[in-house]
Amino acid sequence: MKEHYELVILGGGPAGLSAGLYAARARLDHVLIEQAAPGGQVLLTDWVDNYPGFPEGLTGFDLVERMTRHAQRFDLNQAMATVREVDLSDAGRKILHLEGGGTVSCDTLVLCTGARANTLNVPGELELRGKGVSYCGTCDAPFYRNMHVAVVGGGNTAIQEAEYLTKFATRVTVIHRRRELRATRIIQEIAFANDKIDFIWDSQVTAIRGDKGVERLELVDSGGQSASLAVEGVFILIGVTPNNAGLPLELLKADTWGFIPTDIESRTAVPGVMAAGDICSKDVRQIVNAAGEGAVAVLAAEKYLQGLK
Repeated sequence: MKEHYELVILGGGPAGLSAGLYAARARLDHVLIEQAAPGGQVLLTDWVDNYPGFPEGLTGFDLVERMTRHAQRFDLNQAMATVREVDLSDAGRKILHLEGGGTVSCDTLVLCTGARANTLNVPGELELRGKGVSYCGTCDAPFYRNMHVAVVGGGNTAIQEAEYLTKFATRVTVIHRRRELRATRIIQEIAFANDKIDFIWDSQVTAIRGDKGVERLELVDSGGQSASLAVEGVFILIGVTPNNAGLPLELLKADTWGFIPTDIESRTAVPGVMAAGDICSKDVRQIVNAAGEGAVAVLAAEKYLQGLK
């Protein structure tokens, strides 16, 4: 890497790769920094069935590989490094401090660091991810037509996704570790009125079992009583954690959960700094809107650079 660029894109998931494509095509002096292989959380997605232009669907790995090749066709500049800290105290010069020493500065910065779904960390969860274990009902619900599935969680997202799943599954069992849901009252009322949804209260999942796919969940209640629930899929919806380590959250006016607010043009509270994808403060986190936001962010960065000149 050089010492200075017009534009740095931090993160190589769908938002970052889309941003990289637009930066490369615009012939901006840019670099996309990723600490590992490009792709982010999509690499952990077994099958993507709702990305426009691929009616047959494709694996998460294949989608990332295609997006990467597309950007590389226009000479995407990529670098592998870990950014330890982002310094935005100087509005005119953004400085990225790298792990192991050294810095990279830029005129504009696009944050595409993403987020990660919170996990249960129980036996079988990792092994069956994409084989019945899901973290997104909107993404994967159509795979579970006429099946019995479970939803783990009790907040707004979990209960809304449970309601959505009833459009496809024959039965949805919500498992919540408390005796009451945390979802707002109106969302609870809708779920309680849906005869396809039932509830297991005051219980936690201790293991996810199955051979080639999810077959059952092992549960334990607060009294230590064990039980087993036969299901064909489980949606773990217990929150999302932003990848915001090293970001100046106060300057970026991060929300309560550490996500970055943006305007409609993907601009953050700091001039010349844009954000795109799952790091943003928003309700919908899908591959398709992450890619769109990445494109918008670079167009905003390009406009900002023109203003500097």
